[in-house]
Amino acid sequence: MTVPTFDMFIEPILRYLSAHPAGAPARDVHEAAANALRLTEADRQELLPSGIQPVFKNRAGWAHDRLKRAGLSSSPRRGFWQLTPDGLAFVAKNPKALSDEQLEELATSHTDVRLRGAAAEMAPSVAGPAASAIAASPDDRLEEAVAELRRTVAAEVFEALRRVSPTFFETIVLDLLHRMGYGASRADLQRVGGSGDGGIDGVISLDKLGLEKVYVQAKRWQQTVGRPEVQAFYGALAGQRANKGVLITTSSFTAQALDFARSVERVVLVDGGRLAELMIDHEVGVTLRPVKVPKMDSDYFEEESA
Repeated sequence: MTVPTFDMFIEPILRYLSAHPAGAPARDVHEAAANALRLTEADRQELLPSGIQPVFKNRAGWAHDRLKRAGLSSSPRRGFWQLTPDGLAFVAKNPKALSDEQLEELATSHTDVRLRGAAAEMAPSVAGPAASAIAASPDDRLEEAVAELRRTVAAEVFEALRRVSPTFFETIVLDLLHRMGYGASRADLQRVGGSGDGGIDGVISLDKLGLEKVYVQAKRWQQTVGRPEVQAFYGALAGQRANKGVLITTSSFTAQALDFARSVERVVLVDGGRLAELMIDHEVGVTLRPVKVPKMDSDYFEEESA
């Protein structure tokens, strides 16, 4: 199963906190909500695309945020949640499962109308065609927007790679490998492609004396790269007495080519899709702009005891 949208966490959080009127640590509430929603261990391990937090904890946090905005819950101290008197009264008045209308009211009535409008636009791509406007939390919308921008740029980079000259493509590949940390300096990566290159387009010296080297083949193939081409590159490595080789293409590899590379271990294959992603990650031909996302610093507001 997939992790439910944040509005689905509202009720289990309400019920758990009502059973603990003195409050409970947020981590306990997270787990209780996950248990109530029957999340699997795999669900609990799923991370946001940014990799900074499990998805279920993020959505539980946004559900509690909505309860706080509605005046039903509070955070009397950092990492600790507790229902307010209004929250306890609300649960007592609604002992049975909340209706969809009640959940929607809690999820949206105390948020800025502009956020609700953004949710209406983003929710279908985040949670499926049947998702309502409340289904996507602000973090969901942000992550999806970034993912969409990344997919668009990756496609643009991929198309640009298919248009550049073979010589410049080889240079791009070496620039990328340098940005990834191969070679102490750009001078340690040399383009050697040309007639009689034996299938080798570039050489990376991993140490100052050039005792350890990685050989590179960078080709703008249009057709799928098969096992014979990978075997030929492997043979070129043997001719150079090389231990490591990277074969990079704007195309893709057949299953047989991938199996052969795994069997010989010292050859790494990079297809066009992965190449575009690596260029984004390491800002080769791509510019990343920072996005400042505000988050309150709870420690700042903690007053020292007298």
